[in-house]
Amino acid sequence: MTDQESYIAAIHENIKLHVYDPAWPAQFHAERERLLSVLPGAFIAVEHIGSTAVPALMAKPVIDIMAGVESIASADALAQRICSSGYCTSAEFNATLADRKWFMRWANGHRTHHLHLVVQDGPVWQEHLRFRDLLCAQPALREQYLQLKSKLAQAHSNDREAYTAAKSEFIRSALLDQR
Repeated sequence: MTDQESYIAAIHENIKLHVYDPAWPAQFHAERERLLSVLPGAFIAVEHIGSTAVPALMAKPVIDIMAGVESIASADALAQRICSSGYCTSAEFNATLADRKWFMRWANGHRTHHLHLVVQDGPVWQEHLRFRDLLCAQPALREQYLQLKSKLAQAHSNDREAYTAAKSEFIRSALLDQR
């Protein structure tokens, strides 16, 4: 498979949930260290978010990384350097995002990492960390989320944006219930 074929396959990869893999945290730490090494001083903080950050939760085997920056303008300024470090992005998709910037890393036709640049300690930063921590601390909530994710992965197996959007209400509700 050529690099271009691998990229296209990763972009159009179907949604398939995998049993929690205890190697996911180590994969996050390795990529965090690599990013900090190739982009020194670029980020205020780097966190593991998403389902791969929650022990016992099934997930798409894509490591979600959230990197804190001072502003969305500073995230925009980092885009070329991030793409030079092994990630790609979609300018069109990022133009639709007011509160973050998104990048993808892939290998062998599969997504391996998503990098989300968000304003450090801003609402998006805080919500992602709170939701991750709630799922880690509350097995019943984690199980409800797993049931929803499983249903949505079947319903939206080839539409990542629909899958993500359909989870939004659950996440919003869980965050409101825990205030």
